[in-house]
Amino acid sequence: MIALTGGGTGGHLSSLRVLKKAILELGTAPTFIGSTYGQDRRWFACEEGFAACYFLNTRGVVNRNPLGKAVSLSKIALATAAAMRILRRHHVKAVLSVGGYAAAPASFAAVSLRIPLFIHEHNAVIGGLHRVLLPLAKTLFSSYDNGSPVRDYPVDAAFFNKRRVRRSVLRVLFMGGSQGARYINNFALSAAPFLDERGIDVSHQTGERDYRYVKARYRSLNVNADIFPFDSSMADRMSQADLAVSRAGAGTVWELAANGLPALFVPYPYAVRDHQYLNANYFAKQGLGWVTRESSLKLEMLFSALRSDIGEVSSRLIAMIRPGGAQEMAEYVMGHIKH
Repeated sequence: MIALTGGGTGGHLSSLRVLKKAILELGTAPTFIGSTYGQDRRWFACEEGFAACYFLNTRGVVNRNPLGKAVSLSKIALATAAAMRILRRHHVKAVLSVGGYAAAPASFAAVSLRIPLFIHEHNAVIGGLHRVLLPLAKTLFSSYDNGSPVRDYPVDAAFFNKRRVRRSVLRVLFMGGSQGARYINNFALSAAPFLDERGIDVSHQTGERDYRYVKARYRSLNVNADIFPFDSSMADRMSQADLAVSRAGAGTVWELAANGLPALFVPYPYAVRDHQYLNANYFAKQGLGWVTRESSLKLEMLFSALRSDIGEVSSRLIAMIRPGGAQEMAEYVMGHIKH
């Protein structure tokens, strides 16, 4: 039995869903241990395929005042005791963490019970929890680390199935993540008339908060854009686009690569340890996209990307990641379990 743990954000949870499917294909149903806080319950409360799902009372430690940190740590300590009982109850032989505060109880419980702990680090810079756990873990998986036994990120097959090499830009996709991004929304609105003049279509993921506002603005601009608050089938939206303007969460950058969709990355400026900028810069340094700080974003950067050799960038993106990363990771973990 394998336990999957982590969560809090859609990026963590989307990779967990892909890993769950890969483990099921090996003939075993994993247990999931997440948090009552964040998006975990919304994603997995009724999810099929897990042997069991548990949501423990934990919250993040980062960016809290001393009292808030103390409260969060006390919750993690109590949840770790609960996680130990869960691991024993399900006879768990390995724990795979994808990070986030939701992963803390099950990860510390695994170490306490001497159950092998495997870490999948999503970002170009290792997260705070994983830095603490790394000396105690059996293996680190990372798409940014040449020494990782599995380099390919666990991306849903839909992004690979719809991949294609872009030859020209006929549609630009603006997306700020599931919660939206006011800065990217406003940038898209400023760019839309110029794109429309050039015969380039616009797709725009606005987030729920700004959807009505953005829709009304496009109407006032007389631009016929494809506007949506959020789409759980982003592979379809990406497959229709030829260039993206996007945040740089770990799941997003590798989904774009899997689909062969070049992007101008505008990292979230308050991401912990600036991990979104480092994710995007990993691609930009290799000529596989563009990155700019929010404060420096200008229309000319988008137009410069439009003038680039999109076909070359798209082809090289596709070569960056192969399908089957989740399957390789699952097989590796199963192969190191002591029966």
